[in-house]
Amino acid sequence: MNHLAHTFLAPDSPEARVGSILGDFSRGVDWAALPPPVLEGVRHHLAVDVFTDKHPEVLASKQLFSKERRRFAGVALDILYDHFLLRHWCRFADCESGEFVQTVYQELQRHEQVMPPAMVKVTRRMVEHDWFGAYQDLDNIGFALDRVAGRIRFPNQFTGIIDEIRDNEPELEANFLTFFPELQTFARQFPNV
Repeated sequence: MNHLAHTFLAPDSPEARVGSILGDFSRGVDWAALPPPVLEGVRHHLAVDVFTDKHPEVLASKQLFSKERRRFAGVALDILYDHFLLRHWCRFADCESGEFVQTVYQELQRHEQVMPPAMVKVTRRMVEHDWFGAYQDLDNIGFALDRVAGRIRFPNQFTGIIDEIRDNEPELEANFLTFFPELQTFARQFPNV
């Protein structure tokens, strides 16, 4: 899962939503120093990732990618799932997506003191450039994935993976629509699962 989905699935508190993004920046962070609701968000993030990585629909989606790009399919799906979540927001949420996004952006700005410097840098860019809003457009998903590809430190064929997403979009979307309600149920039950 990517940042939007993690905040959407997180326990319902500003600190837990911040922690749900901190899960991607937790290497080297002193977990014992985190406020309990932030730590709950980090743990939630990790549990959601484990559930996602083992889910049959996610595994089936990864197989839709070419051998050359399959190694990066998980990264591509993480970002694509934010797009599908926005596309089908009304199926999963009781509030407007724009309202939720603005709330998360404000929470991130108000809780920078618990973030490591790398996360502060990323979340400031996220808010300034409205990454979540941009994810509504599939072209922007392609741009985001190409930026990720550009940061990989070894030769790869990740750039242009959006072409394979477009070729397989109906099946990828159908898999997401089967998978995400199950993930939502799991996320609501955490940590009791």
